Amino acid sequence: MKQQNNQIEWKEFKLLEVIECVENGNRPKGGVGSLKEGIPSIGGEHINKNGGFDFSNIKFISKEFFEAQKRGIIRRGDVLVVKDGATTGRVTFVSKDNFPYKEALVNEHVFILRPKNSMIVPKFLFYSLYGKEGQKKILDNFHGSAQGGINTQFAKNVLLYVPFFNGKPCLEEQERIVSILEKAEKQKERSKKANNLLDEYLKSVFNEMFLKYNFELAPLGEVSPLQGGFAFKSKDFTEKGVKLVKITNVWSNLLVWGDQTLLPETYLNKYTQFSLHTDDIVLSMTRPIIKSLNSVKVVKISKEDLPCLLNQRVGRFIINKKRISADYLLHYCYTSDFKREVEKYCSTSLQPNISSNQVNSIKIPLPPLYLQQKFSKIVEQVEKMKENVKKTKQNSEELFDSLMQKAFKGGLVR
Repeated sequence: MKQQNNQIEWKEFKLLEVIECVENGNRPKGGVGSLKEGIPSIGGEHINKNGGFDFSNIKFISKEFFEAQKRGIIRRGDVLVVKDGATTGRVTFVSKDNFPYKEALVNEHVFILRPKNSMIVPKFLFYSLYGKEGQKKILDNFHGSAQGGINTQFAKNVLLYVPFFNGKPCLEEQERIVSILEKAEKQKERSKKANNLLDEYLKSVFNEMFLKYNFELAPLGEVSPLQGGFAFKSKDFTEKGVKLVKITNVWSNLLVWGDQTLLPETYLNKYTQFSLHTDDIVLSMTRPIIKSLNSVKVVKISKEDLPCLLNQRVGRFIINKKRISADYLLHYCYTSDFKREVEKYCSTSLQPNISSNQVNSIKIPLPPLYLQQKFSKIVEQVEKMKENVKKTKQNSEELFDSLMQKAFKGGLVR
């Protein structure tokens, strides 16, 4: 038990002691089927890593099946936890602000935790499990390998601190802590929105400057031929060394390094023609389109990405700076016009691919170079603004993490 000078005491409880139930739901035999409407069936894929929901691929069950269920029915104030698979432990909080459905059922991959309102404020419980310490406590109960997960026993093993005042759970103190954390979280969200607004601004400027006019067309092969990467052998992969840019790393507007493959540092000199540089533009040539984002997988290499080498099925544009600017090319690749051209070559394939020759044959508008350079100056200004946003975002994330660490140890004193 922990005690503060203002007489708030922090008592330790098992998770099971502060909730009414821990239960999962079900689905009809054979799965949810192809219903276009009905009652939402909420699974692990609908809970994102930021403590929210993702309803982009929602599935439905019939009203009849829903009404026959006694478990797994979602209510406002519930905390949901993914119970198995790669996203085990992800949590979210059900409120009127983030959950638009009046009726919904979790499937067999999600637990409902229903707080005892006399013991714990629902969102206080959510934050207790959402932070790094809470996540570690949940995942300490993970069992199994690839498709492992947690079972109801985790609610007996996870320990939480609850503030007490005069021998009773202090809901007022919990609400105060929730309010502090919500404000810090909103600051994080503002930083994300600022970045999105800057991206939208650049898109708008690009459209106004270039897409409303009929400039001459030129094949990409004449102004920025695409160079394919090298087929490095898996036997050469190492534990430490130079990063290899593969198709799994190329996303829309960023490189994702969660899945890293490394090669010996000596390969930078051995394969200089496949060594990437700052501001190089690379394109995924296998599955080149992200349907969820309606965008082509193309990205500009940054200083933070280096050093790295170009793998097969990823291409680099060799830019003729006398005819085209890198900024113009990059932003044209984000347009729906370019996406449609890419789709022509890969839409009918089970494993969508596009070749260097096919990319090089795509004709793009070629505005006067001075206009492209004018756009590059605008991009430069926006990038500086993004750097400031990045610093603000980093500070707000550090603040949120710090508050989360203190919040459930009696560290947020009045």
